[in-house]
Order: sequence, then structure tokens, then C-alpha cells
Amino acid sequence: MASTDEKVTKDLIETLEDGKVGFGKAADKLETDGRTDIAQQFRGYADQRASFAQELRDLAAQYGDQIDEDSSLLGALHRGWMSIKDAVSGNDPQGVLDAAEQGDDHAKAEYRDALKADISAHLRTVVERQATQVELVHDEVKELRDRAA
Repeated sequence: MASTDEKVTKDLIETLEDGKVGFGKAADKLETDGRTDIAQQFRGYADQRASFAQELRDLAAQYGDQIDEDSSLLGALHRGWMSIKDAVSGNDPQGVLDAAEQGDDHAKAEYRDALKADISAHLRTVVERQATQVELVHDEVKELRDRAA
């Protein structure tokens, strides 16, 4: 795997891990607020992000790349932003959904950047498939947010 592949893979894994944590925390907050229906969806999104990250780790391992498991600064900032948003909104589902959509905007941007990079054909195939699913989840979260408004 080329060094560009390794960097793209690392960046996407960090983004996916941040999404897993973000969706998990959002699910907990939504469940506390009595929105178990949305919480269950968000747990599914967290599982999807974990699965995508593992798929990229496995691909990187096939090529002998070492992927650092540190969380990204942007993800940590987003999680911090979600905590601030929750403190202001008092676990209001609308606030949690707003924060989740903004976090997923970051994921969409990371996938767009990855697809602009000069990456191997095999990695591109995986990234394109995952990007399509990330877009679908983003649209679902946006729809949930708009309905909750």
C-alpha cells in the first residue's frame, strides 16, 4: 500500500472511531430522554462505523501498514462540542441530533477528501462503498433532526 493509502486509511479510521463514540454517546443521551427508537438507530450507526474502521484496519494489515490508534483532535473537539451542546440543551433530542449531523458532516468531508487522493484501486473501492453508506446515514440523521424540529 502506498504512503498515501496509509495516511488516508489512518484518517478514515480516526474519523470512523470518532463517529462510533459520538453515535454511542448520542444514543445514550437519546435513550435517557425517552427516545429509544432513535437511540437504537444511533447504536446501529455506531456499530456500522466500528465495522468500517475494522475493515480498513484489516486492509491496512494486509499491506503491512501500522495504523496508530490515537483519536483525532477534531473528533475529540467534536465530542467536547457535543457535551457543551447537551449542557445547553438539557439532553434535548433536537440538540443531540444537530450535534450528530454536524459530526457526520465531518465524516462526509473526510470521505470526499479520501476519494480525491491518489489511492490504490482496492482501497478506492472500499472507500467508495463506505462513503455511500456514510452519506445515507448522514441523510437519515438530517431527516430525523428535521422531523424533531
